[in-house]
Amino acid sequence: MFVLMATMMIIVRSRASKKPASVKKIIIPPIAMSTGALMFLFPYFQVSWWQVLEALSVGMVFSVLLILTSNFEIKGNNIYLKPSKVFIFILIFLLLLRIALKIYLGQGISVGETSGMFYLLAFGMLFTWRIAMLLKFIKLRQNLNMNQFKLSSRSN
Repeated sequence: MFVLMATMMIIVRSRASKKPASVKKIIIPPIAMSTGALMFLFPYFQVSWWQVLEALSVGMVFSVLLILTSNFEIKGNNIYLKPSKVFIFILIFLLLLRIALKIYLGQGISVGETSGMFYLLAFGMLFTWRIAMLLKFIKLRQNLNMNQFKLSSRSN
């Protein structure tokens, strides 16, 4: 499962850098993933508020590496996700770390609680990463629009 997840993420990331980025492409993954929170309707997966804060905090810390390696570039009149060779290694490292933590924590916490906590960790990581990407994208788009405006006013 680990190898499949890592491979899928690498493929998705490499394809993303070949097409122009958009706000929609940045915000859809966390929105789609949020539907997984329905698992918490079932008592088997419910965790304490302390565990929620803990898992989300760890996810936010993990997202820092992803944020640092996710940058955009302007090509023509479009904005593209800049490919990063380091991203693949960071992704593999984070997945291995998550597996190690899951094995370690799984000894003292039920499978349902562990599943709930790791969903929250992944969501916290993805949400924080995508918000940072969105802010970078919007800033770059504003610069692009400003430059296009300056160019069009010079030609008049």
